[in-house]
Amino acid sequence: EKLVIAIAKTPFQVVEYPLLEVIVRYQHGGRESRFLALNESTVKSVEGTLVMDVEMRGEHFETFRGDGLCVSTPSGSTAYNKALGGAIIHPTIDSIQLSEMASINNRVFRTVGSPLVLSAHHTCLLRPVNNVDFQITIDHLSLLHEDVKSIQFLVAPEKIRFARFRPFPFWKRVHDSFIAN
Repeated sequence: EKLVIAIAKTPFQVVEYPLLEVIVRYQHGGRESRFLALNESTVKSVEGTLVMDVEMRGEHFETFRGDGLCVSTPSGSTAYNKALGGAIIHPTIDSIQLSEMASINNRVFRTVGSPLVLSAHHTCLLRPVNNVDFQITIDHLSLLHEDVKSIQFLVAPEKIRFARFRPFPFWKRVHDSFIAN
């Protein structure tokens, strides 16, 4: 009861951060599933090499070959995305980031080999090329998918809202998490 009273009397600021929208479309029946993620979504091969055509804004960008792909929000940019070599993005920026997991880059197969940051009005669409089962994670939800036609990623129209009761600057949190002893 004391906590509720203290919160009610304390001035606060509302902060909003973008979410990731993931739309999985299936080959048969015109079925689709929609998910929201606060941090990231991954697509990983269960066995063998994952091969996905990657489209940006409706145009073929590349054919990815490797272990998988990670699409993160700015909030998730300090998590798995960072471990994959992705950039840390301030959480108030409406964007998503696509990072590769162990891509195959040689004379025959090429990928961009760098994380890509997409603004809010851009979409990323993955289309399976080979007949390999793959796993899709959306934050901590893990799904094994078969019969997938495409997976679309974009900045969701919804945002997550937090009540901030005291200043806690983002770059200070990053410093304290990764640099300070």
